[in-house]
Amino acid sequence: MPFLRTADASAEQEWEARSVNMLTTRPGPRTTSEPRRPLRVLITTDWWEPVVNGVVASVQTLRRELIALGVDVRVLTLSQGIRPHHEPGLYRIGSVSAALVYERARVGMPSSRRVLRDILNWRPDVVHSQAEFSTYVWARRIARTLSVPLVHTYHTIYEDYTHYYSPSRTMGRKVVETFSRRVLAGTDAVVVPTAKVADLLTGYGVHQPLHVIPTGLDLNKFRPARSTEELADTRALRADLGIAEEQKVLVSVSRLAKEKNLDEVLEMVAAADRPDTVLVLVGDGPYRAELEARAHSLGIAGRVRFTGVVAPAEVQRWYRVGDVFVSASRSETQGLTFIEAMASGLPLLARRDPSLTNVILEGRTGWQYEDAAQFSTQLDSLLDDPLRREQMAVAALEHAHATFGAKKFGRHVLDVYEQARERRSPQIIRRQPVAA
Repeated sequence: MPFLRTADASAEQEWEARSVNMLTTRPGPRTTSEPRRPLRVLITTDWWEPVVNGVVASVQTLRRELIALGVDVRVLTLSQGIRPHHEPGLYRIGSVSAALVYERARVGMPSSRRVLRDILNWRPDVVHSQAEFSTYVWARRIARTLSVPLVHTYHTIYEDYTHYYSPSRTMGRKVVETFSRRVLAGTDAVVVPTAKVADLLTGYGVHQPLHVIPTGLDLNKFRPARSTEELADTRALRADLGIAEEQKVLVSVSRLAKEKNLDEVLEMVAAADRPDTVLVLVGDGPYRAELEARAHSLGIAGRVRFTGVVAPAEVQRWYRVGDVFVSASRSETQGLTFIEAMASGLPLLARRDPSLTNVILEGRTGWQYEDAAQFSTQLDSLLDDPLRREQMAVAALEHAHATFGAKKFGRHVLDVYEQARERRSPQIIRRQPVAA
């Protein structure tokens, strides 16, 4: 199935849809009964502060950029308890913990009539869902009640999380395929961060228009250490970890979970056998004990540092500690930490994955490896040639800012809203309440 390529990470080009899901009825004239007002967008998400992950970062960036473009934005998310909470621009519906399924996950409560009534009275022009579970149900019902487009961003490759819910990867994939197809069948457009995800959904039998839009980041706070204070802070962090001045640092910023494939990172570091390197794993998670045990069994425990939990506002400090960013994750839809690392002036060395095609420019911003021999060779070329490493660091920084800036992200998503609205014929708004 052809898919709309709204933004390309390597070139400014667009792919037009051809004979894909085009409605046979032409849009009628827009109503002029209301005074002209800003576009109203309701964003729904199961993940929000205080949780720290890629979905939260993406949604917060989108919200900020849409507001900067003059859009009236409200967010519907889950409360950290059973009571709903409302503050300007943000609704939190009551929820209960689902940590037995996935760490910090929550399930929304089925009723909050006041929230529903307030949103329906506000009348968003577009509903943009960012999760497939609790708040998606709300998003779909609100969109149907108001007869407005439902746009959905597909953030997660659930196939890589089968160990949480299925003893069989094959069975788990079938469940994901069916679930994804049914969820997305109720949408008017689907946003995906990479062509890899678009191809995956096409393989699932998803027929909605697919828009490839790389997630933008606020890259102003991610930068190499420049000031005297930043350089001193970096030296202090290294000293606190017991890293000597002459040692090279491989840094990975990630939740310590099985799907992040950090076992392989440890194996690659062991196989490279460079006593002058230290691996710093920034973050925490349920797989930490297994990783510590693995480091000991590989004989590299003395060259691996675990930072534990790092506050979101402090993450940029830890990128500056590194000389190279490393990863073996195959569960990324785009890899926001890769972009943050590049903006911080770090070349990338990662397991080959289609999601990184437009992130890692081979030999310019880093390399993708396929085995231990490639990892060792590419690592040596980075660490043994300071000039080359510096050139790649500059290229990485420039590529991050040229391709993954937040403003471009916001503009492209706004284009998707307008296209979805154009494809819809005006319909009479159904006034009956929809159970939440």
